[in-house]
Amino acid sequence: MNIKLKIWRQKNKDAQGHFEEYAMSGIEEHMSFLEVLDLLNEQLFQEGKEPVAFDSDCREGICGQCGLVINGMAHGPIRSTTCQLHMRHIAEDPSFKDGDTITIEPWRSTGFPVLKDLIVDRSALDRIIQAGGYISVNTGAAPEAHAAPVPKDNADAAFEAAACIGCGACVAACPNASAMLFTAAKITHLGLLPQGQPERLNRVVNMLNQHDEEGFGGCTNIGECAAVCPKSVPLTTISQLNRDLGRARWKGTVAHS
Repeated sequence: MNIKLKIWRQKNKDAQGHFEEYAMSGIEEHMSFLEVLDLLNEQLFQEGKEPVAFDSDCREGICGQCGLVINGMAHGPIRSTTCQLHMRHIAEDPSFKDGDTITIEPWRSTGFPVLKDLIVDRSALDRIIQAGGYISVNTGAAPEAHAAPVPKDNADAAFEAAACIGCGACVAACPNASAMLFTAAKITHLGLLPQGQPERLNRVVNMLNQHDEEGFGGCTNIGECAAVCPKSVPLTTISQLNRDLGRARWKGTVAHS
């Protein structure tokens, strides 16, 4: 397989970015997309050029560290993390032809400033989590497992929300660059369990305020976030967030300083 990679290059967060094209040949369909970038960087090293900077860690679809916009789609043409995208998935696209150009960009959002090339600063997501604070638990021995029964529907929904790995694809896919699916997932998985009840209303207010402070856009329920989420976090988590926010407003809950 012969391809051209059109990649966003940016020296640092203050530099003006631009696209550069690289021709590659002999790409095999079993190679992962990140392996293709590894191969490109080997070529650039041999040519004495600056390699392309991109994020990755586990390369098993677990950590959420990887994340690229590939041909305009967060993580690429399949619902998966970038590290689990293989060249065969791209080759299976009817619109793809041997020799085509694949465009690769970083996540685009005010809340995700570009650090270098394809690497963005996603620490805003950490700050949203931190704004949620702690949960009140008693210290000492763990309580007996059946002491706090949880309805199965709540347990299932909490598990779905807790699957979020914080990759940021929801932000990259959203036309408003909103992180509402991420924020809702982090709020909902605690809000549905007994352990999360004491700070439930303060948590939703604090985390939403931090979301807005980070520069993320508002949610208009377009649904692109859930469509690209590699862990299939459902859009209903945002509905749950809105219900909790409504309760917080009704009770006059204000954010903690």
